[in-house]
Parts: sequence; C-alpha cells; structure tokens
Amino acid sequence: MPSIPKPAWQKRDSGLTIRMIFSFAILTLLYLVFLSVLAYLGIGFIPILIIASAMILAQWYFSDKIVLWSSGAKIVSREQYPELHDLVERIVARNNLSKPRIAVIDKDMPNAFATGRGKKSSVVAVTTGLLNILDTEELEGVLAHELTHIRNRDALVLTLASLFSTVAWYLMQFGFYGGLYGGGGYGYGNDRDRNGGGLMLIILLVAMLTWVISFLIIRAISRYREFAADRGSAQMTGKPVKLANALMKISGTMKRIPTKDLRQVEGLNAFFIVPALSGSTIGNLFSTHPPVEKRVQKLMEMEASMS
Repeated sequence: MPSIPKPAWQKRDSGLTIRMIFSFAILTLLYLVFLSVLAYLGIGFIPILIIASAMILAQWYFSDKIVLWSSGAKIVSREQYPELHDLVERIVARNNLSKPRIAVIDKDMPNAFATGRGKKSSVVAVTTGLLNILDTEELEGVLAHELTHIRNRDALVLTLASLFSTVAWYLMQFGFYGGLYGGGGYGYGNDRDRNGGGLMLIILLVAMLTWVISFLIIRAISRYREFAADRGSAQMTGKPVKLANALMKISGTMKRIPTKDLRQVEGLNAFFIVPALSGSTIGNLFSTHPPVEKRVQKLMEMEASMS
C-alpha cells in the first residue's frame, strides 16, 4: 500500500532555513567588515571584546534566573499543578523530548515563555491568566510552542546572533564617553592628539551602523523563530487550529489588561508567546514577533491541509 505523503507544513521548512542562513550570512559579513575597519584604524579592540564577551557569558549563564526573577515566575511541583505537569509530560513523551521545569506566574495577563541554556536549565512558564482562559487543547498548543523553542535552542541562537551587536553597543558607549571626557580617546594610536577626533567619529559611525543593522537582523531572526515554533507546535500536537485559537484569545484578552500592568513586563516581550505591548506605532520591522494575524493565517493553512 503506497504511503501517503506528508502535507508540506509537516516537512522541513526550507524557506525558513534559507532565510535563517541568509540572515546569519549578512551578520557574519557585517561583523567581518566591522572588525576589519577597527583593525585598519589600529583600535585596541581585544580588551573591549574580552570585557563584552565576559558580560555576555555572565548574562547567558544567569539568563534563566534573571528572566524567572524579573517575571515573578515560581517553579511549581506536580502536587501544586498536577494537570499542567501531566500535559507537559504527555507532549514530551510523544515527541521524545526532555521534560523542562515548570513555572507559574501569578498574573492576570495571559502569556507564556520558555527560557534556559539547555535541557537541564530549561523552564516553561505560564501565567495564571493563561490557565484561566484556555481549554486543555489550546494550552497544549501553547506548551508545544514553548517546547519547540527549547528543542530548537532558540535562546542560544539569539545569544550568538546578538554577540557582536552587544560588542558594538559597548564600543559606542566607550567611544562616546572616551571622546567626551578624553578629548580624543584612550589608546587610539600615536597620533591621537591630532587625529583622535576623526578616528573617534569613524569608530562611533561604524559601531552605530553595525548595531543598527544587527538590531534589525536579530529582530528578523526572532520573528522567523516564532513562525518555526508555531509550526513545531502544530507538528507536535497535530492541532494547529488550537494554537491559532489560543493566540487569538491571548491577544484579545491582552487588550483588556491595564497598560500599567503590561508595561511592568514589557522588557520580557521577546520571550512571550505574544508581546505584552505590541506597540502599534512601531513598524513590524522592529518587532520581535510576527503579527498575530499572520501567525493565525499560517496555522489555519496548516489546519486546512490536514483535511
């Protein structure tokens, strides 16, 4: 009996893969140009790179603890939330994944996120508001989305992608304050007294350009990862419409949450399944997430292909 071919959405997303490779290729080229300009100018970049890398490594090592602390998430046991643990265990068992720690945030805002450097440190967190508005299958779709982030090591991907943009940011700060208080910079060559101002301006312009382009590309990568996580959820559960329903419920309920409450967690937007504040005045180019409408459209196309 001939095998039934899988729908296109259940296969590897070659388009997404190409976009990711293209984005990282642009980043790599950008950083090579950035380093080449610095080397040509004779900048002592290594100390700055070491300091920035140390800060990034510290951020990476403590990232899960920082996110949990800043969100108010508390790790919960099976005794506290047995149904939530059961649901996560069913998903990981069906998809041969490791079970992450589970956390709950006591907030009316409906949302969820995943964090952690790897299997041992991974955490899936949900708010009490999310548990109150979703049915079991919708919650399963959200949890599968977050488990896809963990499986795809998205935290690692974005950390690596942001490495040089962070270095560029610190270099901008270093160059600005060095020029402001040092009159021409610190250690920028033998002719710093005569040419320090010009070199400083070049450094600031190159660093600023690197940071701006990196910022936009990293945002694009983040949006690609959200589409990939939605797709992974649909593959894990076989019910894309349930995640679509969950996204619409979350987005709709979010509009009724007081703005002051949303602003308290706005810094975690990149982690949430739906941003706390989408910022209608900011274009999609600057967003960490695709519009909910586009995500729902793609999920409904997957659902249609199943029937």
